[in-house]
Amino acid sequence: MRVGEGSYRTIWSDQGRIRIIDQTVLPHEFRVIEVPDLVAMAHAIRSMQVRGAPLIGAAAAYGVALAMRRNPSDAKLDAAADLLIETRPTAVNLRWALERMRARLRGTPTTERATLALAEAERIADEDVAANRRIGEHALPILQELHERLGRRAGGRVNRPLNLLTHCNAGWLATVDHGTATAGMYAAHDVGLPLHVWVDETRPRGQGARLTAWELGQHGVPHTVVPDTAAAHLMARGDVDAVIVGTDRTTAGGDVVNKIGTLSVALAAQAHEVPFYVAAPGSSLDFDLDSGTEVPIEERAGREVSEVSGRTSEGRLETVRVVPDGSAVRNWAFDVTPAGLVTAIITERGVAPATRRGLASLYPERATPAGDRSVGPEPADPSGS
Repeated sequence: MRVGEGSYRTIWSDQGRIRIIDQTVLPHEFRVIEVPDLVAMAHAIRSMQVRGAPLIGAAAAYGVALAMRRNPSDAKLDAAADLLIETRPTAVNLRWALERMRARLRGTPTTERATLALAEAERIADEDVAANRRIGEHALPILQELHERLGRRAGGRVNRPLNLLTHCNAGWLATVDHGTATAGMYAAHDVGLPLHVWVDETRPRGQGARLTAWELGQHGVPHTVVPDTAAAHLMARGDVDAVIVGTDRTTAGGDVVNKIGTLSVALAAQAHEVPFYVAAPGSSLDFDLDSGTEVPIEERAGREVSEVSGRTSEGRLETVRVVPDGSAVRNWAFDVTPAGLVTAIITERGVAPATRRGLASLYPERATPAGDRSVGPEPADPSGS
């Protein structure tokens, strides 16, 4: 996607050297770094130099490829996967990518594994780009219909842009390219659909304020950063036409595990009859679990809440403490939005209700037999009308 006059992916292989955009220094600095080995890749994922469910899946695949260069044995393959799976336990893409890498390499000659591993990692990255592009293609008609509906309600041509709200960063920085929740936004902007995005700041790490706002700005998409607590206020004023978020894991029953605060946005959307969409590539769907209550929720360091970082008026990057000494701090990274709050799930294969039957209709090869207890009634209209 666009960065200044150029275009980048978030992770790529440059003649075998793995490079990433270091997201911990955005938006104040655009820095590309090389990841030289498995340990460095595990650190990059854990420290959120790379983050977002699809991206950390691709990063883990490249991590295995780096490990196979040093030692292509079965023991090293297993050890690499074990190290990487522990870095971020909630996003299912990490496990998915590692299982795929193991399946591709197991039983192959060790002399070929380094080459095969890099090729498979690059294939996973390319597939992510293609899937996200298709998510945008499926989201575009929904956004066009929402905008046309504004005109019908106004009795003629609508004189304002379509107002969307998103939480956290499910943009191209969270994937290899295009993004999930933002894929439709970019597609709509590129065809000239008048669009404006409310960007939740997304405490405590500020992925919305730091990352989503930065990348939307790079692409020229009109947007406004707001406090997380303003979402319900905007909906009550009629200033939000739809919500689109990403997902770190969506269960077979349609429960959505996403950045902490997503549940609050979904509850507000339901109360104000605002459509709530989830953009989810197939790699983020977990058909082994029915309920989001079964998903391990990552809890991160308390200092992410008790401290804030930013650039001073003199241009220095500094971190300061905002919580009193001695106060306890908890920092859950994700929450669970029940399927009943989700208008529809937008995938690379199409749009489905947030039910087992709906998701199984798009991914029949991964679904359990029909008649599962979690199958529920289908919404009459996934567009939210």
